[in-house]
Parts: sequence; structure tokens; C-alpha cells
Amino acid sequence: MAVRMNHPGRGAASNSAGRFEKYLTELTEDGWDLFEDLPPLRTEVQDEVARSLITYNKSPDLPFDRSINPYRGCEHGCVYCFARPTHAYLGLSPGLDFETRLIARPNAAEILRRELSARRYKVATIALGTNTDPYQPIEKSREITRGCLQVLSDFQHPIGIVTKGTLIERDLDILAPMARYGLVRVGISLTTLDANLSRQMEPRAPSPLRRLRTIRVLTEAGIPVRVMTSPVVPGLTDHELEKLLEAGKQAGADAASWIMLRLPREVSELWREWLTEHQPGRAEKVMARLREMHGGKEYDPRWGHRMRGEGTYAEMIAQRFSAAVKRLGLAVDLPPLNCADFAPPPQSGDQLSLF
Repeated sequence: MAVRMNHPGRGAASNSAGRFEKYLTELTEDGWDLFEDLPPLRTEVQDEVARSLITYNKSPDLPFDRSINPYRGCEHGCVYCFARPTHAYLGLSPGLDFETRLIARPNAAEILRRELSARRYKVATIALGTNTDPYQPIEKSREITRGCLQVLSDFQHPIGIVTKGTLIERDLDILAPMARYGLVRVGISLTTLDANLSRQMEPRAPSPLRRLRTIRVLTEAGIPVRVMTSPVVPGLTDHELEKLLEAGKQAGADAASWIMLRLPREVSELWREWLTEHQPGRAEKVMARLREMHGGKEYDPRWGHRMRGEGTYAEMIAQRFSAAVKRLGLAVDLPPLNCADFAPPPQSGDQLSLF
């Protein structure tokens, strides 16, 4: 039988082997003129015993120097996700494997508690959700993110969260008290207000309207929220920039940010496959804009360049963003979160103070 590539509810259209693999596996027609649909792809989750959790970086492009990720891979399946190539380090495909073969780190909270308790540890805001979404669907049953949040709360440690997931509302009992002490800020990623386009690009992420409602729920609980218009897709979602910012402001966001579409390594091919299937009439324009911003290439990883690109088009998007946030009263640069109250909680066996 010939096999029809059809994976409803998934972002990637292929599952090519990662760049470190010696052998490739391909689906091919067997010569028969009958077609057979592939069975639905089920999400598989394997556990990984983490030996460390906090990852440090020295990137000048990032406003933080450390992050934690409770999961590897992300079931939201955003086809444009810049983190997809990290799955190649696991011997898995950045394509469908990234969104269907997930790795959970069940001892994450335990390791985080140990690392924060180390004498040499110096406090600074930890970013949560920078690689894969901490509130993707499997968090509902695994509660690994919630466990990490409880540790951070116990230590009075500042945390910045990035998510598309509405499951964050479940953790208001932890986040709201932290917010009262200036220990938390949340970024909600909003790519488009077009529900159909969102479902195509981000098949298992909550709808745009549902994410806006999450912004409202968080802000009403006293948790500051940044609306993240990321990624801006040239020739596809760029015309929505002002409307996205306005919607975020109306929902209660007090700050905003933007990042241009990034196509590192295997993401470029996956994105072109997606354009061919879902937006064939716009594919040439989208890719031409990207190459225009990256010196003729589809992506340029240079620091100071990879997040925004350069040239006339990139400058126009930056100017539109600046004008919109100024008009709406949205902040761009924010004061740091509270690091002054950080203190390891008493542990079993600790010597008690005499005073």
C-alpha cells in the first residue's frame, strides 16, 4: 500500500532524522495505486532522571542568565518552534518526534531544591518555559511545573514564565502570593488572532481568544503579564501586530515584546513544508522577506541579529511596534524582579538559631 502523510492535530508534516543520525528512514510508495492513511500519532512520554536542572547562558540577546525546563519536546506542536532542533541531541527527529515523543523530568523539583540550597548559589531571576512550554497538556497529569513553582515559592525566588498554556490558571494559589512580593512575571505568547491560522501553526495550543482570557485571569489575580507578539511572521501575521498589542492591552497586559520568525537548522525545512501545504499562495513572499532580513539566507544565528533581523522591513516592524506600545501605554523595559527576599527554607536537621 502507498501511505498518505496525514497527521491531524500535528504541526510538522515530516519526521526526518536528526542531523547527528547516520541512517535515514523514509516513507515511499510501493507501486500500488491504493492509499492507506497512517494511524493517528499518539503522544509518548518517557521519564528522564535529571542530574541538574538550572541551565546557564551568556547570550546578550536574552534578559536572563538562567532557565529551567521540566519537559523536552512540546505537544503544542508549533511548527515554527525554534527549539525543535534540540530533539536531535536525543537521537529523535525535530519534526513529528518533537511533538509526539516527549521527555518528562519527574525529579525536577527535587533537583531544583538542591541547586537553590547550594552555598555557592547566587540569586537571579530564573526563566521558565524558554525552550518548551511548561504548561503543555501533559503538565495537567504530571504536575512537574507546579512542583518547581512550589520550590521557588518556598525559597522566595523570582521567576519569569513564558507560556501559551491556559493550565497556568491552575497555579494561581502559588503565583498570586508570589506576585504580591514582586517574585513573578508571566509572558503569554500571542501569534495571531485568526483562530484557523493558529490551529494550523500551533495545532494543540489554546486558541487566541482563550489565551487572552488567561491574560485577564492572571492580571485580575494581581500577576503582571507581558503580551508577547512572537513570532511575527512576515507576509502572514505581520499585519496583525497592532491588533495583537491592542488585544493584549484590553485583556490586562501591562508590557509587550516581539520577536521575528526564526528558522534555525531543521526548522527551516519543516516551515517550508508547512507553507507549501497550508499557505502555498504566500510561501514565496514569506520566504523572500526572511531572506531579505538575513542577507539572502533563511536564518542568521548571529547575536544581536537572530531575534529581529535587519534591513528596511525589520526596521519597519520595529517602528510599528514602538509606536503601538507608546500609544497603548505598554511597557517594554521593566524593573527587575525582587531578589532581596531570597532565603532557603529551614531543612530537616538544620541547627536552630539561638535568637
